[in-house]
Amino acid sequence: MGLLVDSKDGGGGGGSGKQGSRGGLNSFIRRKQVDSVHVKSGGQQLAKELTIPHLVAIGVGSTIGAGVYILVGTVAREHSGPALAISFLIAGIAAALSAFCYAELASRCPSAGSAYHYTYICIGEGVAWLVGWALVLEYTIGGSAVARGISPNLALLFGGEDSLPAFIARQYIPALDMVVDPCAAILVFIVTGLLCVGIKESTLAQGIVTTANVCAMIFVIVAGTYLGFKTGWAGYELPTGYFPFGVNGMLAGSATVFFAYVGFDTVASAAEEVKNPQRDLPLGIGAALSICCALYMLVSIVIVGLVPYHEMDPDTPISTAFASHGMQWAAYVVTAGAVTALCSSLMGSILPQPRILMAMARDGLLPSFFSDINKRTQVPVKSTITTGIVAAVLAFFMDVSQLAGMVSVGTLLAFTMVAICVLILRYVPPDEVPLPSSLQESIDSVSSWRGRNSHEISEEDPKAYVGSSKESTKPLLDKVDILVELPLIEKQLPFVNYTLSEDKRRKIAGWTIMFTCVGVFLLTYSASDLGLPSFLRYTLCGAGGILLLLGLVVLTCIDQDEARHNFGHTGGFICPFVPLLPIVCILINVYLLINLGADTWARVTIWLLVGVVIYLFYGRTHSSLEDAIYVPAAHADEIFRSSDNYVS
Repeated sequence: MGLLVDSKDGGGGGGSGKQGSRGGLNSFIRRKQVDSVHVKSGGQQLAKELTIPHLVAIGVGSTIGAGVYILVGTVAREHSGPALAISFLIAGIAAALSAFCYAELASRCPSAGSAYHYTYICIGEGVAWLVGWALVLEYTIGGSAVARGISPNLALLFGGEDSLPAFIARQYIPALDMVVDPCAAILVFIVTGLLCVGIKESTLAQGIVTTANVCAMIFVIVAGTYLGFKTGWAGYELPTGYFPFGVNGMLAGSATVFFAYVGFDTVASAAEEVKNPQRDLPLGIGAALSICCALYMLVSIVIVGLVPYHEMDPDTPISTAFASHGMQWAAYVVTAGAVTALCSSLMGSILPQPRILMAMARDGLLPSFFSDINKRTQVPVKSTITTGIVAAVLAFFMDVSQLAGMVSVGTLLAFTMVAICVLILRYVPPDEVPLPSSLQESIDSVSSWRGRNSHEISEEDPKAYVGSSKESTKPLLDKVDILVELPLIEKQLPFVNYTLSEDKRRKIAGWTIMFTCVGVFLLTYSASDLGLPSFLRYTLCGAGGILLLLGLVVLTCIDQDEARHNFGHTGGFICPFVPLLPIVCILINVYLLINLGADTWARVTIWLLVGVVIYLFYGRTHSSLEDAIYVPAAHADEIFRSSDNYVS
């Protein structure tokens, strides 16, 4: 009785036996195991140096950028009015849905790669590649955009826009018809150098910069509260009331400020470097998100109260709010906060990308150059330097602010995939794992041993054991005592029915998850596209809503898979309110994805098509799963032990 599982019969897909991968569509749906073969075979690993304070510094530093110093004015004037704090609260709750999903997957699958890694484990190689490729775009454009924003704010600290020394000030080059920014490129190189020194050292530097930023925000809160009580909170004494734009305006403001919370995925990308990932990752993500939400809300409460929302300066709302009360010097504190926020956010943008490149190279989808880890610093130095050079060149030559929308695609796509992965993990977790072809001898040995054992047992007592392709010769001791007095045909039927019932449950759950995602897309697309004919729009909206509700009901009624308790590293955080929470998370993120705009999607589509070409001509054929052998998960450890014994 063999252990090999054919890809067309299982949930993962690489192939079976010595034939390896059979190509075609199977390469797109093959899935890797939680701990990559590279790590399990004793390869180079990243340094495990991070604890909860480090993760909080990374999360807060990556999340709180200079945008908060501008968002409060723009969103209050155009959407929320005095209800700005509620907009931040709702956006924080929406971000927390994704954070819950990230927390479970990060503690169960603590390896570098973040959403790319989770997608590869739960969904398949093709989708994982697109997610990883989109994340590469996100961090490249995001880091370059942040770097370009530092020099104007830094110039304000020196007295004005043209106050920086000439060698780092922005210069216009007529021959190229562009404005170059040496300061941005220099800062990128400095951050890259810090990241190459070591994860602990770079995180310490980020913690110091983040502390300075938080202190600036605390100053705004404390000084603003004093002024508010002194002047009577003029911003709340308005005839238009607390919701001048209505509840819809407040919700629109929530959608705008949602992107102020998207830095916590950087924490997940550093999962492999955490000392105790099952405990520290969920606490780090949760603490970072809570601190950011509290700071955002307190700043917005104070600033909206100091100045009526319709009088706010959309570009410098906090500085002008203090200046209107005679505190012009406070502008320097606010500007210093903005500079430190941008520097911390720059570190948070460059930190994850080398680890995603490393994870993709480990899996064979990119050249092995990117997976090399420096033996002394235990950091992927080559990937970090490559990332820094590309980001510095972009920051030096290009004004990438017009490409900022492309950053949101990578973030929201990652959030969506992570929520889907939680549903898959709970209802249809992979029941087979890929092993390298080098273990073929161990697989054959274990398979023949179990086959002989099954034959001997069947001669002694053919009723004691029942075999299947998934559980081979596993004894069904709990069935024997119950059925011992029944005829043979009745002894077999309960087991057959049980097997069919479990297979049917997994099929129903799998199809339900897929149709739920289809329903979410139809509902959000039809609700967002006002150009559709009314009949078609309402039809699609109704169909999507029905699929979504049916999916929620079905997943709520059927049992979750028992294998979820043993999937990955157990003992960590468990996402609550499944399936409701992940489905709501998918709905929110897909809605925001669809509403990013046609220009943004046109640019992203070009990038993704380039990624598809690279995958088809390189990644698919160089994948570490190309010659993998899929075996039932229950037998993987036994095969590894057999391999260790054989080697010893």
